[in-house]
Amino acid sequence: MTLVLLVRHGLTAGTGSVLTGRMPGIGLDDRGRGQAAAVGARLADVPLDAIISSPLQRCQETAAAIAAARSAGLDPATPPNGHQLAVTEDDRFAEVAYGDWTGKPIKKLAKEPLWRVVQAHPSAVRFPGPDGESLPGVQERAVAAIRDWNTRLGPKAVYLVCSHGDVIKSIIADSLGLHLDMFQRIQVDPCSVSLIRYTPLRPFVLRMNDTGAGLGGVAGSRPAEREVAGSRPALGGVAGSGPAERGLAKAEPGAGGPGQPGGEAAGRSGLGEGDAVIGGGAGG
Repeated sequence: MTLVLLVRHGLTAGTGSVLTGRMPGIGLDDRGRGQAAAVGARLADVPLDAIISSPLQRCQETAAAIAAARSAGLDPATPPNGHQLAVTEDDRFAEVAYGDWTGKPIKKLAKEPLWRVVQAHPSAVRFPGPDGESLPGVQERAVAAIRDWNTRLGPKAVYLVCSHGDVIKSIIADSLGLHLDMFQRIQVDPCSVSLIRYTPLRPFVLRMNDTGAGLGGVAGSRPAEREVAGSRPALGGVAGSGPAERGLAKAEPGAGGPGQPGGEAAGRSGLGEGDAVIGGGAGG
């Protein structure tokens, strides 16, 4: 039973205003760095066999914070879980190639006829321009990458992938057996953790969009504000030294997160990020 933790990167300065896509040089802002440190602390005791990341800077910075948290304050000769984990880059977890939409303000894109198709019928969408990618193509390469890493690391592996909102949503949709046209119903907030267990027969979604923030601010605050405030509790039932202790061997399928509604301007307009979640959430 391979266990995969999917972590979306933290907030950037363009979150909610610009569709940054694969633009170079888009790193975390102060909020995003705080989120990355917090999720790193939450996951510091989770035994991981690998940390894999999109090649884009915001994911690399988030993954690096998660890796750093695993050895913070400890003797370098005896890092947590017996070894120091390096971040491995995999292009298949990169952001959607939004083609001619890349770098444009979300408010402007929301007026495009294609925008409505993205919301209602994403399986029919290919983004404009010679470099534009189709959303079915995104799901195909992301799920293929997960299956490849599952095989490479083995059935007892626990590993983490740091990627982007739409990419993670497409992986979760596949795991739930949902048609791609339903993936806009899935919420993936910045630095949230989703947890999928892969068995020989089928995957089980154990947690989804888990930010550790509880339910106190769901109705009254924006996702970005909820996620950077304070430290995050550990993922109960995941940390431990063995599968039984981690609660993985007998974990029940299903989503454990509250599925917090998008509250930023981008979430209300449709694209969940300036980076972009096309449909819900905020951030990259």
